[in-house]
Amino acid sequence: MLQITAQLPFSAKFSPPPKKASTREREYLRTSEINAMIRAAKKVGRHGIRDGGIILLMFRHGLRTAELVALKWTQIDLASGYIEVHRVKHGHDSIHPLRSPEIRALRQIQRDYTDTSYVFVSERKAALSTRSIRHIVARAGEIAGIPLLVHPHQLRHACGYYLAAQGHDTRAIQDYLGHKNIHHTVRYTQMSPRRFENFWMD
Repeated sequence: MLQITAQLPFSAKFSPPPKKASTREREYLRTSEINAMIRAAKKVGRHGIRDGGIILLMFRHGLRTAELVALKWTQIDLASGYIEVHRVKHGHDSIHPLRSPEIRALRQIQRDYTDTSYVFVSERKAALSTRSIRHIVARAGEIAGIPLLVHPHQLRHACGYYLAAQGHDTRAIQDYLGHKNIHHTVRYTQMSPRRFENFWMD
């Protein structure tokens, strides 16, 4: 018997599968929450400066966990104040400026963890694992009293939402976060409250 199979359209064959809906109550963190987490991280254990620096850099540069654990001192120029961000997931690399809070934190980390090629390391001078980063971020969120379970990727989303709320250009945010496709960036500008600031003037 001849078996007839349905032919899918070309676009359906090669389009990516739909993204699974998130079960989290909120996909990003507010700036006040991140600042509280940094303060909380600095007060816990022997690695407070390192852990606070992890949260600060992940937020300010929209770093994924894999990008953070792979970060090396050769990517950082403290004298000139720049960081080379190497993106994963076929994202675009870029060079970001470092501001005073990041430079101070990185200088202290460099003094505390000497003779290492990686920026964020354990007591044994080995690069931290992605699992360790998830634990550090979740613990800081819990101590800071954040009313939801905090995950590192929320820091990257927080960066995108913060930049959009400041009115920065969508293309510039795309380049900053290393998005290959601008559709991943538009989500931040669509949620920016600045779009509606002039709707009510009383």
